Amino acid sequence: MQQNNRFGVMLDMSRNAVMKVDEIKKYAKTLKAMGYNMIQLYTEDTYEVDGEPYFGYLRGRYTQEELKEVVSYCNGLDMEVIPCIQTLAHLNQIFRWKTYYADMLDCNDILLVEEEKTYALIENMFKSIRKCFTSEYVHIGMDEAHMLGLGKYLDKHGPERRFDILLRHLQKVVDIAKKYGFKPLMWSDMFFRLEHKGEYYGKDFKVGDDVRKLVPKEVELVYWDYYHTEKEMYDGMISAHQDFDNNVWFAGGAWTWSGFASGNKKTFETMIPAMQSCKEKGVSNILMTMWGDNGKECSFYSVLPSLYAVKRAYDGETDVEKIKREFFELTGENFDDLCLCDAPNHINGKKDCMYNVAKHALYSDPFNGFLDVSFTSAEFAKEYYLDLSKELENAAKRSKYSYLFNSHAKLCKVLALKYDLGVRTRSAYQAEDKKALKGLIADYTKTEKALEAFYEAFKALWLKENKPHGFDVQDIRLGGLMQRIRSCRARLKDYLAGKVDKIDELEEELLPYQNLEPDGTLCMNIWQQNATVNIL
Repeated sequence: MQQNNRFGVMLDMSRNAVMKVDEIKKYAKTLKAMGYNMIQLYTEDTYEVDGEPYFGYLRGRYTQEELKEVVSYCNGLDMEVIPCIQTLAHLNQIFRWKTYYADMLDCNDILLVEEEKTYALIENMFKSIRKCFTSEYVHIGMDEAHMLGLGKYLDKHGPERRFDILLRHLQKVVDIAKKYGFKPLMWSDMFFRLEHKGEYYGKDFKVGDDVRKLVPKEVELVYWDYYHTEKEMYDGMISAHQDFDNNVWFAGGAWTWSGFASGNKKTFETMIPAMQSCKEKGVSNILMTMWGDNGKECSFYSVLPSLYAVKRAYDGETDVEKIKREFFELTGENFDDLCLCDAPNHINGKKDCMYNVAKHALYSDPFNGFLDVSFTSAEFAKEYYLDLSKELENAAKRSKYSYLFNSHAKLCKVLALKYDLGVRTRSAYQAEDKKALKGLIADYTKTEKALEAFYEAFKALWLKENKPHGFDVQDIRLGGLMQRIRSCRARLKDYLAGKVDKIDELEEELLPYQNLEPDGTLCMNIWQQNATVNIL
């Protein structure tokens, strides 16, 4: 069965950046002009919950008054706002407050189900959001609970079929949602993962009748997929979802979770076939997720081209130049200019919008450069990034998002120096070329100054779009990188001055990096895994 016609976005407000209320309003107005009619606010713990003072504590959580303001404004645009919360996993931040939440932890970031305290918390969540949202829907999450029932629950209850644990918990959450007048949406992956040894996607994947028939009919399933480029995969997965006796939604992805650079190109490659499949299969409720994994470094505005192109693809429009003209008429922005925000990741000509080369190059350590062996195109990196910085600066002059282009331009000026700084340092050191090392001292100084300029530009972007909470992480990361550049420069000077006879890290040979993708490309978005092999 299928009903409704919603086409919307899901904005991630849980990865440190909590978008300002006025910015949500601006975004909603732009979306409305592009044909969207729905927004979901993804808030793990970043919303005020009655009786839970530590829920979202110091995280920039939305007050109930702020949420009411967003909903009221969007209702005036005829734009529905749906709360998107978590009622099983992805609640890691609350568990640091052990006095309040330790008794509710199963393991990892998963709630301990079948406990009175757990359901009291979930009821507080629903009671609080019901005060703020007018939508009949609530998204209850429940995705990626890989270790469900395998921690404290296992110790307490012994081994059980994990489907049964999930379904019992789901029914209790559904009952609470109904009590507060909500229809629940749920990410669908756990039904597939528990059936297929942890895997979600497959052209011929099915879920057994014994499970499908037990899923409460009130739950509408959200099939999420941001990765595949073959329409056949989407066809198979949508068919598998339609075997359930539940309404089916599709959640695609506008790529905002690969570091500072956006992924419009990746979005086009994956979502055009997805929209074709949704249209043919009769899926009429669509949302484009916009995640902020590992610190939300990418502005949501940088993927406006993706959002418009995907909506028009669902409408059946295939003329790219027409889409670009329409985009300019609706937004006043140049489609191709905003797509330049992808380009810091495109230096080696591969499909790098999925693989965040810019983040690797930015945070790779000059002395412990274990990622340096994976970099390519170093010989023209400087020229590439300097040319790109000029293009971005020119785009800034034409755009109301000048601050966004300015931040990317400053990033590119850092990368022009930093991309292969570690490679050049190690090469000169191991060749015992002290003249070359002396010449590199100036590049370390220039890199530090360029980093300071990028930091200021990125801070301006963050504080314009988001609450200040969470920027402490960027202070730590970028500030730490600046200090590391200073430290390495000082040690090079000591070596050249004869104060030390060697630099231990540069004495070591770098080994091939072991965590590459099957196509040989580096894919890693976690800051600490980019910055160091040591323990943070």
